[in-house]
Amino acid sequence: MKKKAYEKELAELEFELAKLQETVQRKGMKIAILFEGRDAAGKGGLIKTVMRRMNARVWRIAALPKPSDRERTQWYFQRYVAHLPSGGEIVLFDRSWYNRAVVEPVMGFCTPQQHEAFMREVPLFEKMLIDSGIILLKYWIQISEETQERRFQDRACDPRKRWKLSPVDLEARRRWAEFSKHRNKMLETTSTDHAPWRVIDGDDKRKGRLNAIRSILDNIPYEFNEEAFAPIALPPRQSMEEAGYERTGVERRYLVKDYYPDA
Repeated sequence: MKKKAYEKELAELEFELAKLQETVQRKGMKIAILFEGRDAAGKGGLIKTVMRRMNARVWRIAALPKPSDRERTQWYFQRYVAHLPSGGEIVLFDRSWYNRAVVEPVMGFCTPQQHEAFMREVPLFEKMLIDSGIILLKYWIQISEETQERRFQDRACDPRKRWKLSPVDLEARRRWAEFSKHRNKMLETTSTDHAPWRVIDGDDKRKGRLNAIRSILDNIPYEFNEEAFAPIALPPRQSMEEAGYERTGVERRYLVKDYYPDA
């Protein structure tokens, strides 16, 4: 997708996201959106795009690190529950409890018994969340082998992106087929009427981001509160004389060096 067309469409969608944000805040809605996918699928980029012009007090990102020794002894869902939305919040999960459906069994981070227990319990867990008033959306971002390889090669050669390649990422790349088997089982077993999976084609990053945002907007009810988006009349700025203020230039004494004087 061409950049110009992408930016035009994104600008329109951002206004719709602003309407959604206002509705969620005004009505105290609780939204949880899960983004899953292979390494380099574009989860982080999609989340940044959604958040680009949104209020960080309404939208939160939950990107949990590997569990601590203490968390490993807890009920599996416990650490994720702590990040669920309160009223007036939207939480975007950059990976979620579905680590146990694909990443953990493929990498040997959980036992087969733990994996099977998760697959039985997760539909019940999600039904409880929805019954409590949370709107839950689940997205799998799908990419081809060729796309992942191209993005991995880019990360491997770019020092700015080297941090994105962990030993786990590289091992998961090697186990592509096993990863696919567990992905298929997850989609077939845990897609329910109350919490279905939605798959985004992520090979074209720009189209994938736009399609994901449109899907979010299609699946969460929101309103256009015209009053909330009316132009704001700015109050007059206080004059220096009214405040009895005299310029001293104190801020210039602490000014950071201009590293680009010729720019």
